[in-house]
Amino acid sequence: MSTLIFRTIAPFLTALMILYSVFVLLRGHNDPGGGFIGGLIAASGVAIYGIACGVPAVRRALKFHPMSLAGFGLFIASIAGMLSIFANVPFMTGLWVTPVILGVEIALSTPLLFDIGVYFVVMGSIASIALTLEERH
Repeated sequence: MSTLIFRTIAPFLTALMILYSVFVLLRGHNDPGGGFIGGLIAASGVAIYGIACGVPAVRRALKFHPMSLAGFGLFIASIAGMLSIFANVPFMTGLWVTPVILGVEIALSTPLLFDIGVYFVVMGSIASIALTLEERH
């Protein structure tokens, strides 16, 4: 399925899907969404790009091996849990901080950090599976 139209639209569709996946990731604290579904959307975009342009093009575009991204996500999610221990509260207790950046208060939390970790774990593992299956095709 390597038509000219598909190969032309795939990079734009992939960029749009990754942008939307970040929106879903950040939206997930107050509304439906979060790291898991955002990671699935991003991995779907990577898979579409792989089908259209080939696995070598995806590997060049990602810069890192997808399983490295999954390992990074696992590390980030673990850090989110460990921060609560250092704050002398039970493991995985949510902690919030609201720094003022350029005059705007931004609420940062360990649940957000955990969701970012889940995002990378899901995106990396599903993209790795999809690329492996596409290579063998």
